[in-house]
Amino acid sequence: MIKETISIEEINGELFNIKLIEPENNAPAAYTHYLHSIDNHYSEIFRDDAIEYVKTVLEYTQKDEIPHLVAEEALQYLLFNYQNDVPFPAPQNPEFQFIDLFAGIGGFRIAGQDNLGECVFSSEWDIHAKATYFANFGKIPFGDITKEETKRNIPFGFDVLCGGFPCQPFSNAGLRKGFEDTRGTLFFDVADILDRNIQNGTPVKVVFLENVKGLKNHDKGRTLKTIDKVLDDLGYEMKYEVLSSKNFGVPQNRERIFIVAYLKTENRNFTFPLGLDSHDKAIFDKEKLSNVKSTKVGDILEINTDSKYTISDKLYAGHIRRKKEHLEKGNGFGFSLFDENSQYTNTISARYYKDGSEILIVQKDGNPRKLTPREAANLQGYDEKFVIHKSNVQAYKQFGNSVSIPVIRTIFNEIKKQLL
Repeated sequence: MIKETISIEEINGELFNIKLIEPENNAPAAYTHYLHSIDNHYSEIFRDDAIEYVKTVLEYTQKDEIPHLVAEEALQYLLFNYQNDVPFPAPQNPEFQFIDLFAGIGGFRIAGQDNLGECVFSSEWDIHAKATYFANFGKIPFGDITKEETKRNIPFGFDVLCGGFPCQPFSNAGLRKGFEDTRGTLFFDVADILDRNIQNGTPVKVVFLENVKGLKNHDKGRTLKTIDKVLDDLGYEMKYEVLSSKNFGVPQNRERIFIVAYLKTENRNFTFPLGLDSHDKAIFDKEKLSNVKSTKVGDILEINTDSKYTISDKLYAGHIRRKKEHLEKGNGFGFSLFDENSQYTNTISARYYKDGSEILIVQKDGNPRKLTPREAANLQGYDEKFVIHKSNVQAYKQFGNSVSIPVIRTIFNEIKKQLL
């Protein structure tokens, strides 16, 4: 029997102290995925690695070699005493399953769970994003999705593959080879996972991807055409649309391209809830956006903020000088000011922590200030209960890299209609 001197809290503590510093070690991820999957058949995929992880932690804490049987018993002890006391637990009666690739801090996951989806696998390589993900969902994402030791943990039989994959150049071979054109990119691994599920007889029903707006015209449009061809070769019909967060209830002009692909054999008729026409004017679908409320920047601002977010005289002077230089050169680069009555801000980026130049908030007395991390979370549609990384630098990076949850939630709602 597990020694009484070892508590669940101690083992969960060691999760970070010992193992999370090793990004390619998937044992902590298997351990947390197992605890969350015990009520379904996915748990067996993670069981062996979870037992080995518990054994490792027990050996570390007790300085004794732990038999496999004791580690297995300890895992069950943890299981039955495990409290899913996290801000965003999985839905009790899920209606579909999805996996969360390039998971970041879990924007896709929150939106999927809001639509009664269950996340059965997540993957993210950044150690700081993993810590934030664990704090909010109780699961540590697996590591590098390009590695076989990560892919082997992906279960078969889920409904939706989702993720915001990076925009990368493909092969110069054009469109002749399709799948092979994407080798060496992270989209190749998305396609590889889809192909493995097809070969297993459990094809993924829907693919849901997000990327920067520039993907639409990247490499003169060849990149997007290659993605379309690969998905078509795998049996999927692809649709895409450029959407802005400002049309989904958050005051941020964040334009991103969204790709939804579904099995051609399913004979679906998916449409996006809101798009941009050829003149970049919003096309609204009132029925699909009935819950969207009009917002302004003041809606995401905190009432009282620490003076540390006010930029220094030196930084402000530098901003003014650089903006003047850019104007003289005939371009619009430089810092941007907003107040509580502004309809929306610029796009927040992962570099926001450096100087906050893309979004500075006007103050009545003194220099403008940066957004606080909580305001950055609000700008991306994160709930107040979302646990923010304790490092402001990491928090700004994470929200700058994140998806806008209201956009993902709305699209997920349309995807769900295709599944039920």
